[in-house]
Order: sequence, then C-alpha cells, then structure tokens
Amino acid sequence: MSATLDSEKFQKYFNDAPLLKVPGRTFPVEIYYSPEAERNYLDAAIRTVIQIHTCEEPGDILLFLTGEEEIEDACRRLRDENNSLMKASTEIGELRPIPLYSSLPPAMQQRIFDDPPPPRAPGKQPGRKVIVSTNIAETSLTIDGIVYVIDPGFSKQKVYNPRIRIESLLVSPISKASAKQRAGRAGRTREGKCFRLYTEQSYIKDLNEQTYPEIMRSNLGSVVLQLKKLGIDDLVHFDFMDAPAPETLMRALELLNYLEALDDEGELTKTGEIMAEFPLDPQLCKMLIASSKYKCSDEVLTIVAMLSVPNVYIRPKDQKDRADEKRRQFEHDDGDHITLLKTFQAFKANHENPDWCYNNYLNIRSLKSADNVRIQIENIMKRLKLDVVKLEDDRKYSSIRKSLTAGFFMQVAHLEKSGHYLTIKDNQVVFIHPSSCIMEKPEWVIYNEFVLTTKNYMRTISKIKGEWLIDIAPQYYDMSNFPICEARRALERIIKKRKLSSSHRRK
Repeated sequence: MSATLDSEKFQKYFNDAPLLKVPGRTFPVEIYYSPEAERNYLDAAIRTVIQIHTCEEPGDILLFLTGEEEIEDACRRLRDENNSLMKASTEIGELRPIPLYSSLPPAMQQRIFDDPPPPRAPGKQPGRKVIVSTNIAETSLTIDGIVYVIDPGFSKQKVYNPRIRIESLLVSPISKASAKQRAGRAGRTREGKCFRLYTEQSYIKDLNEQTYPEIMRSNLGSVVLQLKKLGIDDLVHFDFMDAPAPETLMRALELLNYLEALDDEGELTKTGEIMAEFPLDPQLCKMLIASSKYKCSDEVLTIVAMLSVPNVYIRPKDQKDRADEKRRQFEHDDGDHITLLKTFQAFKANHENPDWCYNNYLNIRSLKSADNVRIQIENIMKRLKLDVVKLEDDRKYSSIRKSLTAGFFMQVAHLEKSGHYLTIKDNQVVFIHPSSCIMEKPEWVIYNEFVLTTKNYMRTISKIKGEWLIDIAPQYYDMSNFPICEARRALERIIKKRKLSSSHRRK
C-alpha cells in the first residue's frame, strides 16, 4: 500500500472493506518550522544545509527540491560553500552533495548509497552526504544514514488545462500526507530531525490533507477511450472515486471526436476500437494508425516509443557544450521527432553498447526502455494487422511529419509577423524550447509538450506544412469555426490558391 494513501477513502469506496495495518518500525523525528515565510526557498534550503553541517551531530541530510535544474544548481552551490568552509577551518568535515532525479543515469543514482566522506584527519569531524532529490526519495527508497530532512514544501506536479488542452509540470505546494512522509525519511534508522521551510500555520491552514488525485489534473483522453471500450456511456454519472470536472470530460470527448475515435453520437468508431488496444495517449495511437497509411510505420513506431520514456539526452552542468556537440550528430533539420528516431537508430546500430551511450551522453536506461516499448507496440500492431513498413527514400521524412500531424494537429503553433509563435485557436504566445534542434523559425510547427517556466515553451517540435492541416484534419480546420487571426488568413490563402490551381486545370 502507498505510504500516503488515504486508506479510509478506499475502504469506504469498496463497501467498508476490512482494513489491515502493518506498522513499520520508525524512530522519533523532531519537526522544526520556519518562524516566518521564506522569500526564496532554495536560498533557505542551502542555508539550512550549511547550518546542519556546521552545528549538528553527524548524520546525512536529505533535501527535497522540485526538479533537475534546481537540484543541479543546489549541488553546485553546496560544493562552493563546502570548499569555502574547508578552506576556513580544518575542523569541518567534507560535505558531499549527491543529486537524485529520475533522468539521472543509473550509475550516478547509485551514488546515494555510497559511504559518507571520512574525517579529514584522525579525531576530526566526519564528513556527511547531502542527497538533493525530487520527491522520488519520498516513498520509493530508503537511504541508510539519513538523520536530517529539509522540506521546502514544494514538488512538481502534472497539471492539465482543459481549455488549452495542455499538460504541464508546475511547481505546487505538497500535501500534509507528503510532508509527513518526507519527515519520516529522517527516522528510518535512528532518531532524526525535519526542518520544514514554511511556518506551522502554513502547514495547518494552507496544505491539503492529501495530494490532489491525478485523475482530476490529467488529460482524460485515454480514460474515456477505455471506458467507451468497456461500454460505459454515461461518463458524467460514472462512479469515479474522485469525479473529474465535467469540462475535462467534455474536452476529452471532443478530442476523441476530432481524432475520429468517437463519432458525433459519442460512439466508438473502428478507428477508436483500434486506438483502445494501445497503452498510449490517443494522439500517439492516431499517429501510429496514420503511419501505416503513409508507409512509415516502422519509423513512427520508434518515435512513439522514444516519446513514451524519460529524456534520453544527458546534459551535465559541467559538460553542457560537450553534450550538445555530441547530440548534434543526431539532429535533423525537420525537427526533434526525427532527431529522436536517428538517436534510437544509432543506438541499435552500435549494438546497444553502454560505452557508446556514455561517450555520447545518452541515457541507456531510457533507450532500453524505449526498445521494450517498441517491441510491445509492434506486437499489438501486428495483432491488429496494421502494416509495419518503411520507406527507403527521402519521402519518408515528409511521411513521418504527416503522421505526426495526424496525431497532434491540435497542438500547432503559427509564426506571426511579430516574430512570435501563437498556438492555434487558443492564441497563446509560445517559444521554441532551447533544447530543440530547430534553430530558424518555420511558419508552422507541431509540438508534443507545453512547458511553463519563465516563458511558455514548446518542447519536442517538428516543422509541418499548412496544407497538411487542411488535408489531415478538415473538421478541426474548418474556416467557418476558426477565430480571425494570422493563422486563419494563412490557411485561407492556401485554400484560395488550391481553388485557383484546380480551376486552371479544369480549363
């Protein structure tokens, strides 16, 4: 059972089913709160680590932060602080920061189990590790030696905005259940201390009891597709444990209708029946089905697998330029999707060699996971009698991008005269993510992810043509229902040009 599970809620849902509790052995943990709200939780976290290291008894530290960039920044700052402390005094032991996040290579993740640094000299203060981790250290593993936990009170959560149909990772306050779980990490092997970088009043009044259920902050396209497959039509009154908002359900139905998985009566179509067989998001399913038509399903199968696993590219803070240089060998002018394809093909051509992956800054765990996903999906395609074929000439790149468009035609941005991109219909100003291989600005792009940081970024993007949108998704790109904007005018010019060309041919 999950350590943060609301057991009473599940018990009630399953008709007051019996509840068995198996308590684990834990040691007392003292909780300390900040006397006032911290203006910058990262600065406060660094400060707290240094105070523990210089003032507290021996024992390792676990610091929770929200993501890779923040963690690497904190580790760099802690190394700098450690160097300054060790120069200032020979009495202070080494402080060794160790990052932990899901996209970190397995060998580097294993460093969290290393012994702490020894004393610098006999009789001197021992060193200590500080594990700087995302919330994967909350419940997934136990690290011996952790005595001190620092909890800033935030984590990254996936949140779906049904109005603009975008799923984003947002930094959000944690729940009381997560806060208790974090504190418990300090009491696994001996008595510990937890330093919460927020006030006690904030804990009592501002934090929810439980983490907001994922079904209430996710795109429900896959859920609705599976319910339809099971013959459940009354989605609004379905007995969900946590009922999602009606608008989210309606947006999911609308998405599936545009993807031709549901007809106008909300019934599952032939395409929808095929899509429901795949353990994938509906857009990826539609891509696969379209790829058989465009004779490039072998390549699109690989792209879908690569999109279904964590980031394959490793970019260490101190080796960014070298990592970027290595990545350039895989890049393709048409965009990031074909770059992913070329990366996987190179991985297979080099016989899945771990040394080759290491030298090219690639995450072998993610690549092997993509290979397994690819095999699974290919078997489903064969069972459904979907052709797995490839084109051997340069036409394949256009065919691949047409297949991508068939799945993601609702996630399109148009380059305005101002030089900015606007998303189609929703008119959100967006930017190409710095990690993209696309340097210039094509008129039309599709994107897989919408990332909210300092700006609205599109991540994993490819060039497409405006005419493909009209051909592939005429229902969605019906000009009579399209808002007046530069994108509409550009599409109308394409339609007009086609009509003129057609009339000339008839003459």
